[in-house]
Amino acid sequence: MPSPEISLPSLPPSQLIESEPSESIALELETSLGSAPTQSWEFWKVFGSTFVTIFLAELGDKTQVATLLMSAQSQNPWVVFAGAASALVATSLVGVLVGRWLCTRLSPKTLETATGMLLLVISALLIWDVARM
Repeated sequence: MPSPEISLPSLPPSQLIESEPSESIALELETSLGSAPTQSWEFWKVFGSTFVTIFLAELGDKTQVATLLMSAQSQNPWVVFAGAASALVATSLVGVLVGRWLCTRLSPKTLETATGMLLLVISALLIWDVARM
C-alpha cells in the first residue's frame, strides 16, 4: 500500500525562520491544550466552595426552622420545598447581581474590607443589645 502524500503549506520566508512563536499561536495552543480542563476545574472549585459555604451557613438557620415548621403544618411538603427553594434561588440571584454590580465599582479587596467592617459593626451592636438585657 503506498503511503499518503503529505503536503506542507507554503509560507513566506519571514514566517519560516521565526525564533519565537507568535502570540496567536501560543494563545491557540493554550486554548486547545490547557484551557478546557483548567476552566472545568475552576468551575467545580467555585461551585463546590459556594455550595459548601451556603449549605453550612443555612443549616439550623431561622429560614430552615421556618421551612421545617411550614412543612410540618402543611399537607403538601413538596409545595413548601418548592417555595423555599425558589426563595433561596431568588435571594442568591439578588446577591450575585448586587455583587457583580459592586465589583464594577469597587475592588474586591475594598469590598471584602467593607463587608468585614459591616459584619463587625453588626456583631458589636448585637453584643451591646444582649449586654443591656
